[in-house]
Amino acid sequence: MNPEIIKVQKSFGEALAHITTPDDLEKLSIEYLGRKGHLSNLFLSLKNRPDSQKKTFGQELNKVKTMLVQSLDKKRVEITKQSAQQESIDVTIPGTQYPHGSLHLVTYAIEEISRIFQKIGFIRQSYHEVEWEYFAFESLNMPPGHPARDDFETFFVDHAPDKQYGRMVLTPHTSSGQVREMWRLGQPPVRMINIAKTYRPNWDATHVPMFHQFEGLCIDEGINITHLKGTIEYFAKAFFGEKREIRLRPFHFQFTEPSFEVDITCDICDGKGIVNKTKCKVCKSGWLELGGAGMVHPNVLKVGKINPKKYTGWAFGFGIERVFMMKQGLKVDDIRILYSGDIRFLEQF
Repeated sequence: MNPEIIKVQKSFGEALAHITTPDDLEKLSIEYLGRKGHLSNLFLSLKNRPDSQKKTFGQELNKVKTMLVQSLDKKRVEITKQSAQQESIDVTIPGTQYPHGSLHLVTYAIEEISRIFQKIGFIRQSYHEVEWEYFAFESLNMPPGHPARDDFETFFVDHAPDKQYGRMVLTPHTSSGQVREMWRLGQPPVRMINIAKTYRPNWDATHVPMFHQFEGLCIDEGINITHLKGTIEYFAKAFFGEKREIRLRPFHFQFTEPSFEVDITCDICDGKGIVNKTKCKVCKSGWLELGGAGMVHPNVLKVGKINPKKYTGWAFGFGIERVFMMKQGLKVDDIRILYSGDIRFLEQF
């Protein structure tokens, strides 16, 4: 064998014997087999050798190259085995606890409400957050002079009015989806639960300017008030617990007739109206209003292209944040804390 090749082979073997890490092994491979390595330089010198030596010299180089590659592979396996034997894992040691986030409380409430109504055949919808004035008011039997259309009651959007639908508003209630749902389906039966953000300029212990509502709408032949009350009682028992009570108080809404306010026994004061010998700041009477309800007004059915002589329906609209406040045992006495961003409060759930 050529002395130059023997020298490279010997120096490689001596260096390989002292290799103990994968990084050193990679460096050795580059040193001898890389583009500018010792063996590669001998391959480049092949063209300058006499023709009588080229064949033999080339065969010897290929033989040594194969030997070097095999030696590197063998050494790599040895190093890997040694590393595995040195590593020890105690599977009884507890894993590292990393902080993790969770869904917001309102999102949890929305999911629970959706499941409750899904069980009785209601389809969940989510209609426009920015709505035309027509759907928010006129389609719901509220004429242009109605107080709800006052600038102090509704957030109007600075947008060019539409000739047919009027100005744009941040929707003040999920009821604006009622006529849209009637138009979408065409004919009864209608069973919708509309969950969406709504906006009103209020800010106190039981109001925030941006909040969520869920709107129930049921239209079919023979629908009456007993169906409305039964549905609300079913929801109250499922969401708040068997011990909680509801009541319907006569009220007035333009888009339902007859109309009711729906109240529930307050969880903060346990329905007594008194907390620590002072009047409950949330309900003040032992009952807290959840929202409005009633039988869908015939004029609204007509706008929805449904015959009010053949079909009847009921609707209700509840604020999700207020509903969540009344969940059994939570004792949340200020709705604003839900949007305070206080991680100390949110981490409790």
